[in-house]
Amino acid sequence: MTETSEHTPTEQELSEVIAEFEEYRERLISQTLATAQKAKVMKATALAQLEPELAKIDAVLKELRDRETTS
Repeated sequence: MTETSEHTPTEQELSEVIAEFEEYRERLISQTLATAQKAKVMKATALAQLEPELAKIDAVLKELRDRETTS
């Protein structure tokens, strides 16, 4: 059965999603740097290529944190 109304996340759900996004962000950075090191790519080059994705994640995190503080 599907819900017809939009689900409003609880404060705990928001906190869990924020924590998951933070973990994802850190894992993405560490895996990218590890791969760059194996490929002998400079750290700055790897991070520059990763920056657009990190910006998206940071924007989502900011939105979630804003929702968390207003709920």
